[in-house]
Amino acid sequence: MNDGAVMAAHGLWATAARRLTHDRSTLLAGGVILFITLLALFGPALSRYTYEGLDWDHIAVPPDLANGHWLGTDRLGRDLFVRTLHGVRISLLIGVLATAVSLVIGVSWGAAAGYAGGRADELMMRTVDVLYSLPYIFIVIILSTVFARGNVYVLLFAIGAVGWLTMARIVRGQALALKHREFVEAAVVTGVSAPTILTRHIVPNLIGPVVVYATLTIPQLILYESFLSFLGLGVQEPLASLGSLINQGAREIESAAWMLLVPAGFLVVLLVCFNFLGDGLRDALDPRDR
Repeated sequence: MNDGAVMAAHGLWATAARRLTHDRSTLLAGGVILFITLLALFGPALSRYTYEGLDWDHIAVPPDLANGHWLGTDRLGRDLFVRTLHGVRISLLIGVLATAVSLVIGVSWGAAAGYAGGRADELMMRTVDVLYSLPYIFIVIILSTVFARGNVYVLLFAIGAVGWLTMARIVRGQALALKHREFVEAAVVTGVSAPTILTRHIVPNLIGPVVVYATLTIPQLILYESFLSFLGLGVQEPLASLGSLINQGAREIESAAWMLLVPAGFLVVLLVCFNFLGDGLRDALDPRDR
């Protein structure tokens, strides 16, 4: 990038940071996400129970501080506080890593298609259109079932591998506009190779839209994973995700409502906060509103 492009990018990020510091809802959402993430990582250490340990003296008991089961137990006497936090770990892990997989594929594909143009662009984007016509969730189910049902890493790859299509379209549109900017044309004239132009000039100028879309993709993929686990096609016992815990709680809603309300509450809060954060970042990084 030339000096003008660097200064413009610096000004955009400085303006975005200033806006975010005055956006209380976005800051609150980010703080809640950070708190839940830290709680999921270190919270289980605060309890004397493990996520798969059985307490035969306290089976399906409601939340109670006295016995150490702060959020109650399930039908096997397992501590719901610890199991829910482990479920948050797995749901966040799959959501974040699957988003990373989809971004790597989507950004690479979209940037290459937009910069190449012509027949290459036409062929690559028609491939995206064909994949878009296929039922997304069924592809994930088939991939996760065929290769290793219940394997966390296979599940996150299956979700991420077919979640890149929208990002490819977004990046392709941005790349088409950037390829005609002065700093890109100057790089072409001086003989810089196409891969270098993509990595040093095109992709760095796409960080804003990529960050915003990534923030909005994470809750979408968490929801997909929860849906698959709810159906019994995702994370398997003895592990638990929010979707599998909600499945177990739904069967006990009449007699043990806390078994549903606890994991469902964590899932709703995470989804709402990620969407608030994504909306805030989108507004802060919008160059048309500077």
